[in-house]
Amino acid sequence: MGRALLSPFGALLAEIREEPPPVRGPASRVAVAAARPGLEPDLRIETRVVSSPQRLTPAMGRVLWAASLLFHAVIIVLLVVVPLLRSDVLPTPVHETRAFFAAPASLAVPLPPPPPAAAPRAPLRSTSRPSAPANRPATPSFTAPIEVPEPAVAAAAEPGLAATVEDTHVGPGEAGGVAGGTAGGLPGGIVGGVVGAVPAPPAPVVPVRVGGEIREPKKIRHVSPIYPDLAVAAHVKGTVILECLVSPQGRVTDVKLMRGIPLLNESAMDAVKQWMYTPTLKDGVPVPVILTVTVRFDL
Repeated sequence: MGRALLSPFGALLAEIREEPPPVRGPASRVAVAAARPGLEPDLRIETRVVSSPQRLTPAMGRVLWAASLLFHAVIIVLLVVVPLLRSDVLPTPVHETRAFFAAPASLAVPLPPPPPAAAPRAPLRSTSRPSAPANRPATPSFTAPIEVPEPAVAAAAEPGLAATVEDTHVGPGEAGGVAGGTAGGLPGGIVGGVVGAVPAPPAPVVPVRVGGEIREPKKIRHVSPIYPDLAVAAHVKGTVILECLVSPQGRVTDVKLMRGIPLLNESAMDAVKQWMYTPTLKDGVPVPVILTVTVRFDL
């Protein structure tokens, strides 16, 4: 019975040994070659993983390039732009107040004593006078050796000096005075003179303008202006009009700009200040004169 039960399984195993399964690859062939009749079946399993790199298509490359560019742009914005957009809190402005303290005028500038204050000075002199008698007892020992008559004797010993003094007192005056004279007048004075009279200062000389009877003075010294290099480079040319004040001696003492060109004004004024003219006469007297001068610059 046992043989009957085992016979079907034995037959099945014999068929498997005799008929190998269909070949499906190199690994299966190796296994079938090993399982031949008369040998024990040797099962071998070989696994091979074959991987091939996936090639990038042009569309995928463009997508990756755009993503990389976007990523770098975001990093630049975060590192550069964001710190600039941050608004720091500005400090509150402090209002500064300055105070200036000025001393009163009476303390800052000492005022001279007013005229009424001169009246109280008389008592001061009167008070000083009584002090002299108080000091007199202490001074006799020093003043006793000095005798008052000695200067009179010395004056008498010089007859020439005494004669001159007498001559000054006896001047060539008019007996009884002169009509219109001043009481207590100066001996030997001028008839009709005024006591303490001071000659009036001469009237200031007013400059006159050229025109009418005043003729333009003749130029005796001419200095040409220097053309500035900057004006030459910029091709600047034109006319400068000046008003000059000429002294009675003929020298140009003052120059005023009437109309001109910024690049040429200074050169024209420097040259005109060195010019000289003949003196201008008015009623036979040299006077200062005002005249207009035109300086032309041309390349």
